[in-house]
Amino acid sequence: MPSSATTETPHLLDRVRGAVDVLWREMAKFGIVGAVCFVIDMGGFNLLANGALEDKITTAKIVSGAFATLVAWVGNRYWTFRHRRNRPVAHEVILFFVVNGIALGIAAAWLAFAHYTLDMDGRLANNVNAFIGIGLGTLFRFWTYRQFVFANEPIGEDEQQDALTTR
Repeated sequence: MPSSATTETPHLLDRVRGAVDVLWREMAKFGIVGAVCFVIDMGGFNLLANGALEDKITTAKIVSGAFATLVAWVGNRYWTFRHRRNRPVAHEVILFFVVNGIALGIAAAWLAFAHYTLDMDGRLANNVNAFIGIGLGTLFRFWTYRQFVFANEPIGEDEQQDALTTR
């Protein structure tokens, strides 16, 4: 008769493999949603910072980031993390926008610091610093989405299909 350690090892390996698979898929989908939002954010920032809000780059960053956040909500809620049990939508929306507000604050603060304190001015410097700020905010977002916003355990495929068709 096999020992309990030998029979538990395949189950443990399957669980670890499954967890890594879920993490990998979430990271890939999060990355795709993030890439789309990055284009929206940087494109909007450049349009605003080199146009209507030329003298207000921090405001331009906040406006472009807010619009990208709306797109990110849809992409992450209904695609990246759709397989997780969701809290009531109102609670999830509040958490999502609080987290994104903090991440946008991180990005805008870095941009303002680099522009006004370090005197890194000009289109290239503004774009590089906007990129760095988005990167810092993205690290914060991914961690907090998994820990707080879409934190519940993944659900099975049947439950996932039911959740998608009933909402």
